[in-house]
Amino acid sequence: MVAMPASIDETQALLADADYVADRALSTVLFLSLKMGRPLLLEGEAGVGKTEIAKVLASALDRPLIRLQCYEGLDVSSALYEWNYAAQMIEIRMREATGDTARDAMRSDIFSERFLVRRPLLQALDGAPGRAPVLLIDELDRTDEAFEAFLLEILSDFQVTIPEFGTVKAAEPPIVVVTTNRTREIHDALKRRCLYHWVDYPDADRELEIVRRKAPRANAHLSSELVRFVQRLRKLDLFKAPGVAETIDWANALTELDAVALDPALVSDTLGVLLKYQDDIARIETGEGREILASVKRDFLQA
Repeated sequence: MVAMPASIDETQALLADADYVADRALSTVLFLSLKMGRPLLLEGEAGVGKTEIAKVLASALDRPLIRLQCYEGLDVSSALYEWNYAAQMIEIRMREATGDTARDAMRSDIFSERFLVRRPLLQALDGAPGRAPVLLIDELDRTDEAFEAFLLEILSDFQVTIPEFGTVKAAEPPIVVVTTNRTREIHDALKRRCLYHWVDYPDADRELEIVRRKAPRANAHLSSELVRFVQRLRKLDLFKAPGVAETIDWANALTELDAVALDPALVSDTLGVLLKYQDDIARIETGEGREILASVKRDFLQA
């Protein structure tokens, strides 16, 4: 069992050892979340590394990762539990065939542990002391407010009540990370139960360090150029600015092409790795991309 970090510096080092380059503010709120046993709500644009934090945390602390991927229409049966109705019906038919039809005994048996199908949220409450899992509730903003309200009991008391079964309470609360891309506002009642952090795009130095760790085969000069290119690209009013994940993908793609530096043709041919909307690609191909690349080249000549 890996011990919890005892300080902000240890938290930052824990993430760095797993190749996650976190700034001081993120390391601080993560340390406080672990120390206080509070869920951590991470907001930010898609691709800035919110989900990766939970994955790295589970790996670094040697704990299971339980992921609830949110989507429109997500309900209790998919997120928390459901009963194995087919097995229950078979059990009822077998009891009827043998004449064992005592109502109370039958009800007690068919709504017992062996017929309960545990979904991610209920699984997260089952962790043993010292091995409580990391629960990732990913992209909560994709669900509706009714599902948010359902989460309140779990995030405040780490327990849930199943009408036919009783109350299930965690022996040790899971480490909870909630992410949202802010496509809609999360209700204040849920926010109050969490510590909050906005995960922003990294600055150039931190993004370059991320590329060095995640795309180690990339040429050093190429990595510097592409990071500066992406940093300038994010300042444009694009439909969807490239995230850190796209920067890493671009570095790996250019490495596969044996590139050692950016040039206009190479940028144009590989924009589909970096940008995901045709309007953005067309805009960069028609001139702005060449201007950005030229400014990046000038920076290196002047350095």
